[in-house]
Amino acid sequence: MTQWRRASARGGEPAGTAVRTVDGFPVVFQYGQPVPSFDVRADVPGGRDYLDLDGRWRFAFDLDDAGPGDGWMLAGFDDSRWQVVEVPLPWDLYDTPGFGGYDGSGYGTGTAFRDGYAWYRVGFGAPGTWSGRFVKVCFLGVNYAASVYLNGTLAGEHEGGHTPFALDVSAALRPGAANLLAVRVYRRPWYRPEPTGPAAISCDTELPHKPVDYWPYAGLTRGVFIEATEQVTVSKLITSARHGRLAAAAVVFNHGAGPARRRLILDPGADTGGVPVSRDVALAPGEAGVVRADLPIPAARPWSPADPRLYRLTARLDDDGPGAGDAAGTAPSANRTAADSLAVRYGMRVVEVAGGRLCLNGEPVFLKGLNWHEETPERGRSMRRQDYDQILDTAADLGANFLRNCVYTRHPDFYRAADERGMLVCDETDNFWVESRQQRIQGSYGLSAALVAAMVWNQVNHPSVILWSLHNESETKDRDVYRTWISQLRATAAGLDPQHRPVTWASSTSWDPAFDLADVIGFNEYFGYFYGRDEDLGRTLDTVRRQYPNSPILITENGSYAHLGQHGSLAETGTEEWQADKLRRHWEQVAARAGHLAGYTYWLLRDYKQRMHYNHDLNGISAMGLTTFDGHRRTAYATFRDCGIPSGQKRPRRWRIH
Repeated sequence: MTQWRRASARGGEPAGTAVRTVDGFPVVFQYGQPVPSFDVRADVPGGRDYLDLDGRWRFAFDLDDAGPGDGWMLAGFDDSRWQVVEVPLPWDLYDTPGFGGYDGSGYGTGTAFRDGYAWYRVGFGAPGTWSGRFVKVCFLGVNYAASVYLNGTLAGEHEGGHTPFALDVSAALRPGAANLLAVRVYRRPWYRPEPTGPAAISCDTELPHKPVDYWPYAGLTRGVFIEATEQVTVSKLITSARHGRLAAAAVVFNHGAGPARRRLILDPGADTGGVPVSRDVALAPGEAGVVRADLPIPAARPWSPADPRLYRLTARLDDDGPGAGDAAGTAPSANRTAADSLAVRYGMRVVEVAGGRLCLNGEPVFLKGLNWHEETPERGRSMRRQDYDQILDTAADLGANFLRNCVYTRHPDFYRAADERGMLVCDETDNFWVESRQQRIQGSYGLSAALVAAMVWNQVNHPSVILWSLHNESETKDRDVYRTWISQLRATAAGLDPQHRPVTWASSTSWDPAFDLADVIGFNEYFGYFYGRDEDLGRTLDTVRRQYPNSPILITENGSYAHLGQHGSLAETGTEEWQADKLRRHWEQVAARAGHLAGYTYWLLRDYKQRMHYNHDLNGISAMGLTTFDGHRRTAYATFRDCGIPSGQKRPRRWRIH
């Protein structure tokens, strides 16, 4: 078994992701409805009910894929012999205390290498007050593919291991009664045994479509919750704040069976100097609308790493329609009860490329950055808020002002933490090592562009996110196919972002045939490690700069490895001193050209777990971090910390802003 078999008819990617123009504004739709906000649990608005489903679920592997035929999604199915597991947590860790060791003794055993199908089931009671309401179930991350059933009815399917998704379960829900949620999850086997060694298993439509060098943590890896609202609801808020003004857009959807008239109040938030405004909304059944307002916020201060100032935009829907009190366009009265509301935090700042430099709030910024993987030895990809704070603490201690979310998007809690801490972020998708054949296929299958659309739509309000990265080290061999693919992804990102963030990607070559389409030229370089000499970097940077004089260059990766505790001369491969010296050499060549570079991103902050065919003797852990997988510092840690950011820019804050 090497390919996910859907429960529904096969076609394009199962969410049916599409960007539709609504009232002149681009809106991302999935499953026929606007994609909602997924960070609501951290800022619960009024008029909504939530049911957190994190906790204990029933779990069983289904390696023969018997579940659909045997009714594993039905309430009457006997799951009493199934394992009781924690959600969220990867199934890789269900029979092991963690991945922390380097001795290799646990590699290749247990649930960590169980692939194919598995099922999760949980029962819950739905309040009787949910009758007649719009109810959706939200998953923050399921790897890799999921079929979701409520009370035996297929609610929908999803593909992509790091993208949140929401499914309308209003029709299948039983208010005031017991309900059963069942999720069928699939992970592709990455290798099969061959006489001459392991052979990679590929799937043309999956992303990544072949084995890559991180661990593909499987199952319900991020949280699950249910949200109940009125039938007419605010699905999403989009913000763009600059130069004392807030451009706000509220996506409103009518899930009901009849026409609806509402009043929408937009409040730019305390300490902005702005005042609420109201707009009237009329929607037919199943219709989406976008309400926009350009709001003065004269007292708002710019968001920056040195002063990560955040504000709160609130959208409130009143039951009253036009003519029922306040005049449209004026401040609303305060004594109405909201039928629905949604809030979002935002920052006022401008990111742009100007004069060949990457600029933040009109000033050139140099990025001293780190790559990082979202995992801990104890919890894999199911990290908690305190884990993200620890990552940001370590980055700040190292003097970094920038993190690259290499090769997949993160949990909503990470972006909130980065906003609060003033850490600059490059967000990226699962478009990893995509070959020419798959680039051509993705043009029609649509998952590649859907991942980019979801990345921008979900993270668009976060001031910490300053760059969109389209892919990592994908094949450039077929120039025409590659440029067509890049053009599609770039158009998707640029068309959805009213803040006009620069677009980049992490190319495997400094001669990428689509660099003219990038706002910031990004490439991974390993001179003196995989090829060439360390000193070749400077000449390469100068050559690329001459070819693209108006585009800042960002080193998206550079690094090497070291065995903890192995010391020796600078010329002795694999020693901590050798790793630190290579870091210093590359940093110096970049810093000497800081006047026309965007920055340097080291590979990487902390060792990571991978499932490729190497490092089996180290339990599959790649020893390229400034710290080990379990947090011990290598010599290169101090070297990176001593690398000063050119032009005297301030370090990010090391404490939280509430």
